[in-house]
Amino acid sequence: MKSIILSGGLGTRLGEYTELIPKPMVHIGTRPILWHIMKIYSKYGYNDFFLALGYKGEVIKDYFLNYRTLNSDFSINLNSGNINSFKSEKLKWKVTMVDTGLNTMTGGRLKRMKQYLGNKTFLLTYGDGVSDINIKKLVSFHKKNKKMITMTAVRPPARFGELELDGPNVRRFVEKPQLYQGWINGGFLVCEPEIFELIEDDQTLLEREPLEKAAKAGELMAYRHEGFWQCMDTKRDHDLLQELWAKGAPWDA
Repeated sequence: MKSIILSGGLGTRLGEYTELIPKPMVHIGTRPILWHIMKIYSKYGYNDFFLALGYKGEVIKDYFLNYRTLNSDFSINLNSGNINSFKSEKLKWKVTMVDTGLNTMTGGRLKRMKQYLGNKTFLLTYGDGVSDINIKKLVSFHKKNKKMITMTAVRPPARFGELELDGPNVRRFVEKPQLYQGWINGGFLVCEPEIFELIEDDQTLLEREPLEKAAKAGELMAYRHEGFWQCMDTKRDHDLLQELWAKGAPWDA
């Protein structure tokens, strides 16, 4: 099963990093967050990746084009140009990189990938969120329910402490609790090819008309993930992910 990762956004809220590199290439620890996302899929045997590129897509192309050299020790004969690699990291990944336009919206980026997918079920996520989700269980849930789209629903921690008040008195205070209401779209979708019929053009936001239409038609399912999930929208998110990585990343495959 092929895995699409939407990797073309501007990442404006991470401006101090994304002025020079695209958001998926912002590092968590020693690797780009894109690499961490791909490792999540690879853990469960999904190694055929399709990256929908846009803003500074050439940086992502360069990274994978030179991946073996960048992540191994090597010697080079400057006379012949021959390179011998040592301690080379071997990955089973096949990575297809597709330019889907600078200003294309998420739905439009997905539609531009149609020609590479055939008429088969595929995996889809964003290039800025990590989780300890079990991809095989997600796929099994999708197959069992036989709907067009399965979305992973998550309840992220609240950004601020929660107060339970009795008049002016604070009855209970919880620092950064997990939200008990308001499930949100955590990415990590499984889709049938019929989703392409719901996408009009490059300016279609996946999160608007396509998913709204699928929900109204009873073709959108939610796989509830109670475990770890964290996106990287802001510098604060990035700093948190860095801290978690240093302690032993909970999403680490």
